[in-house]
Amino acid sequence: MQDYQNQKSTVLDIVNAHLSMPGNLLPILHGIQDTLGYIPPAAVEDIANALYLSHAEVHGVISFYHYFRDTPPGKSTIHICRAESCQAMGGKKLENHARQQLGIDFHETTADGRFSLEPVYCLGNCACSPSVTIDNEIHGRVTPEKFDQLIAAGKGVAQ
Repeated sequence: MQDYQNQKSTVLDIVNAHLSMPGNLLPILHGIQDTLGYIPPAAVEDIANALYLSHAEVHGVISFYHYFRDTPPGKSTIHICRAESCQAMGGKKLENHARQQLGIDFHETTADGRFSLEPVYCLGNCACSPSVTIDNEIHGRVTPEKFDQLIAAGKGVAQ
């Protein structure tokens, strides 16, 4: 909760900037996540109160959309494409390898705070499947071995 006290004015500024906009809940949530990297659980009450919604309505939207996080992200975010093309070219094997190597599942962050792992449902790089992004940099034809090299480079370890 102490961390949220430092973030509360930012959250309220974003909420207030969108108050008069029709359908403002999603733009508010995107604004908060784009600014803070996640939506602090304590912010749900402030958002709900400002929009005259229930806590459950706001939380329901946050939990429905895979894009939204309620925990701080790692220093680097890895998105693994789960679309059909990537699945057909070994994406499931890559997903399993990534989860094993990082020791986390989708929507989680490594204990050291270095990496968050997120699914994505198309990166538009189908000709180079399977694809991942690491901090918005796209990588194609990613094998488990190439994944390990990318992670090692992200950790500053030569491989």
